[in-house]
Amino acid sequence: MREVEHPGGEHPSTLILGIGELTTNDPTLGADGDPTGVLRDAALLLDGGRVAWVGPERACADGVEAALGRAPDRVVGADGRAVVPGFVDSHTHLVFAGDRSAEFEARMAGRPYAAGGIRTTVAATRAASDDELRAGLRRHVGEALAQGTTTLEVKSGYGLTVADEERSVRLAAQVTEEVTFLGAHVVPPEFSGDAGGADAYVDLVVGDMLGACAPHSRWVDVFCETGAFTPEQARRVLEAGAAAGLGVRVHANQLGPGEGVRLAVELGAAAVDHCTYLSDDDVAALAASWTGEGSGTVATLLPGVEFSTRQPYPDARRLLDAGAVVALASDCNPGSSYTSSMPLMVALAVREMGMTVAEAVWAATAGGARALRRDDVGHLAPGARADVVVLDAASRTHLAYRPGVPLVHAVWKDGHPAR
Repeated sequence: MREVEHPGGEHPSTLILGIGELTTNDPTLGADGDPTGVLRDAALLLDGGRVAWVGPERACADGVEAALGRAPDRVVGADGRAVVPGFVDSHTHLVFAGDRSAEFEARMAGRPYAAGGIRTTVAATRAASDDELRAGLRRHVGEALAQGTTTLEVKSGYGLTVADEERSVRLAAQVTEEVTFLGAHVVPPEFSGDAGGADAYVDLVVGDMLGACAPHSRWVDVFCETGAFTPEQARRVLEAGAAAGLGVRVHANQLGPGEGVRLAVELGAAAVDHCTYLSDDDVAALAASWTGEGSGTVATLLPGVEFSTRQPYPDARRLLDAGAVVALASDCNPGSSYTSSMPLMVALAVREMGMTVAEAVWAATAGGARALRRDDVGHLAPGARADVVVLDAASRTHLAYRPGVPLVHAVWKDGHPAR
């Protein structure tokens, strides 16, 4: 990219010219009601950590004058490259220690995936120091940023004691404002051997553990699944979290059919994640959640899991055709989806889940923002946060067309160059 820089303040303004294809995710900016708001031969002005102006390059002189009233501090030439909003990864598990590559190798040799492998990571995470966990967390956040992820959610769930869950959310809060308390990930070994042990563990989760973790968290989550928590136990956790002021998220319907999706919709969850096995009633409930006033429940699909576990991929086409809102996320974790690549999620969604490139890019940006109930990220309209990804390609189609290729050429986060 070509760049001309002038002295600026702490937050200099940046004008990006020569954008061959700009995905804004603002339908008012594109043609024919395109929800991704694509502009050709476009320019983008960033100022004070926000998008100040966007439009055709031929109109940028007037646009910059109206928005800024002076010349920008920095002018960057994109040289015909495509630009998309920073990816919004709304489901990750990045506070952990240890390695489960042997488990992955065994799965590839034919052993089925089960939720119990989480306990291996729990043991390693409990044994790790704060510094070790912090170093791993920051390494994975940097890895994600290099691939264009500018907003990510981070869950706890590998501590499963009051002290270990509290330090997990506390460390997560050092790297993101989207922190999720997932004390109800699985029942830890010290409870699973006793009659009624799962219910006793839920008592701990909704009591002392929630009290310690809520101050560091924005969300509460639960793994509502065979081998984890029943719908009744999940309801207790989610209602207690909501009463403590946390937003609701749910893991559900990953390993088989169940009641988790409809529970999520009933409780007004921002998102229900996995959604691999859905009944017609599940799909209808997700779609209907968007027909009234307020925000509905996003179906967050995690194709990295299916890639890594050889389960069937979720049917995104079925959800979209029914009117549900779909997000894509990485589910980056050491067991079932050890990847932080949102471009890979786009490619898998297009190849395996019936999505168009436009739908997949929207789901990985604006969809993730909706799953986090954020209106400042996931799009590049004026007023949005200045999180920008320049692709080393002329079109966003290359995200699916060239899977596995490092296509992220440059990233701005909060208006600052990040790579």
